[in-house]
Amino acid sequence: MNQFSISQLAHFSGIKPHTIRIWEQRYQALNPQRTEGNTRFYDGQQLRRLLNIVSLTKTKYKVSQLCSMSDEDLYKLVKEQNAEAGQKNDYDYFVNQLISAGMNYDVYSFEKAFSDSLSKLGMEKTYIEVINPMLKRIGILWSSNSIPPSQEHYISHLLKQKMFAAIDSLPNQKENEETWLLFLPEDEFHELGLLFSNYLIRSKGKNVVYLGPSMPLSSIQDVLSGTKIDKMLLFVVHKNLPENVGEYLANLVGLSKGKSIFVAADKELSEKLPAAGPFNWLHSVKDLEDVFLDEENLKPVK
Repeated sequence: MNQFSISQLAHFSGIKPHTIRIWEQRYQALNPQRTEGNTRFYDGQQLRRLLNIVSLTKTKYKVSQLCSMSDEDLYKLVKEQNAEAGQKNDYDYFVNQLISAGMNYDVYSFEKAFSDSLSKLGMEKTYIEVINPMLKRIGILWSSNSIPPSQEHYISHLLKQKMFAAIDSLPNQKENEETWLLFLPEDEFHELGLLFSNYLIRSKGKNVVYLGPSMPLSSIQDVLSGTKIDKMLLFVVHKNLPENVGEYLANLVGLSKGKSIFVAADKELSEKLPAAGPFNWLHSVKDLEDVFLDEENLKPVK
């Protein structure tokens, strides 16, 4: 797919359609084309141009100046801005560059922007301030089938590669340390949040048994019966009826034998489910971090 509506450009860039139109009319920032039915659309080059302009709006240049520049001049400025973005906490810069590279299947630019973000911000802040906002921005389009599966899979694959590399860089797991079981329920496939949780938990010195996406309860039961597991963490991302989620969690409790269960889900879903039960609801990265902070505070002073 190489045709985008102005509403899709707005989702990707975070700039309102009204503002994009003003930039077009006043500064000729973009040059939309028209279908045979006279419907306006933008191609991938126009999307990348807009994202480059947005990436540079916090620099010394005015919007009017950026909009009048050639694509080549914008790209040169983008490369120069790489060195400063992390120091200025310009997270939107990295978000826009990753979206631009991902939508254009540009692995070199994607890896460059990701590596720069990682070196300047670290993995934890990169996930919170860059990856998560990026996924939220384009997730609206994924869920409405407004972009093809190829782009979703391409971006997800690149991000998974980076996550696995970060996890592999952590110290080896330790014998007799607290062990977490991480998995997604059956028919849940959006794995990035679970992978980051793997990284975060491992970075706290804990062990992780990582099963990945779409695990049937029978597989969870096999692990619990043969492995020392202290805590479990699962994500509920797929839109499902609260009663179905509640039934699944009830069955999981039956298998858990009193182990702590952490469920990452949006607040709206958790509020629709019964409050009773041995669940710890997580609605953000901070909630998971607080689990380890609480453990530190409970340790006896030596």
